[in-house]
Amino acid sequence: MAKQDEVVFGIHAINELIKRSPERFIELFLLKGREDERLMPIINLSKKYGIPAQMVNRKVLDDKTKGEQHQGVVARITQGKNYTEADLDVILSAAEKKGQAPFLLILDGVTDPHNLGACLRNADAAGVQAIIVPKDNAARLTATVRKVAVGAAETVPLVQVTNLARTMKQLQQMGVWIIGTAGETDTCLYDITLNGPMALVMGAEGKGMRRLTREHCDQLVKLPMAGSISSLNVSVATGICLFEIVRQRLTL
Repeated sequence: MAKQDEVVFGIHAINELIKRSPERFIELFLLKGREDERLMPIINLSKKYGIPAQMVNRKVLDDKTKGEQHQGVVARITQGKNYTEADLDVILSAAEKKGQAPFLLILDGVTDPHNLGACLRNADAAGVQAIIVPKDNAARLTATVRKVAVGAAETVPLVQVTNLARTMKQLQQMGVWIIGTAGETDTCLYDITLNGPMALVMGAEGKGMRRLTREHCDQLVKLPMAGSISSLNVSVATGICLFEIVRQRLTL
């Protein structure tokens, strides 16, 4: 595989990607003997766009995905676009033209690819325009992330920034209100107004946000926890917070 190529696997991830960017596909590998109703849409799309497809045994697919759950389909594609700070203005300008207020998700120190994939899926469902992550010490867009995101990796830009605190300050200067989640605050998520230009910051499980990130938040909030466990999985907490923002926006 060439250095600029990527491997993608999973039915939903490949199906969504082939619909949106068929030109990126170099070749498909499909499990021999499996031509069921779940794989047929991918097979038909590959024929429609002239994408070379091979029927291979399970070991070939297992080797290509290093043992990950590939669901009987693997693709080799050209490398996608890497979003940077320069793209944020374009993303927000496009949202403004649609009459949408900024709605962003910032992940600080989230390194687990399964959590990033789940956060992408949450973000897509909630209508988030982009996820912002630091360039260092953060999960990247990998085949595992794409599979967990079930297509959302193709709809929500993942913007990598070199200085997260500086980016947050720039967003504030644009009128974006930044809220961060922190267990030590007394303010509950459900007690504040969340219906304007908004960015939600979620920190890594256990450590939470870094000090500088926390200091650049306009407001810190927490989720009410009634049980003995002190925190939720970051993707679960992200979904709860995002949809509280959605709920308040819908009731305007």
